[in-house]
Amino acid sequence: QVQLVESGGGLVQAGGSLRLSCAASGSFFSIDAMGWYRQAPGKQRELVASMNDSGNTNYADSVKGRFSISRGNAKDTVHLQMNSLKPEDTAVYYCKINYRLRSWSLSYDYWGQGTQVTVSS
Repeated sequence: QVQLVESGGGLVQAGGSLRLSCAASGSFFSIDAMGWYRQAPGKQRELVASMNDSGNTNYADSVKGRFSISRGNAKDTVHLQMNSLKPEDTAVYYCKINYRLRSWSLSYDYWGQGTQVTVSS
C-alpha cells in the first residue's frame, strides 16, 4: 500500500511564493520518478514538473524559471518551490509518483489527493 501526503497549498497574492511538499510512504521497492501536475477548472490535468531518480527534471514551459522541483535526501519526498506566482497558476496541484513494488516488477503510477493553490491578482 502506498500513501502520498501533500502539503503547502493555499492562497497567495500574485508575485508571491509557495512551497508544496509530497511525502510518500508504504511498501515499495523504489520510486523511479516524482512529479507535480495541476488541473484548473475546466481544463485538463497537465504536467508542472517532474524529476526522475537520476535527477533529471522536466518543466512545463509556463513555469520554467519560476518553479523548481527537488527531492529530499531520502528520495521519498518531493518539493515544488513556486515563485513569482501568477493568477493563471491557480489550480489543484497533484503529486504523482512512479514506483516499483520489487526490483523486477513493473512500475506503477500513484496520485495524491491534491492541494489547492489560489493566486489572487
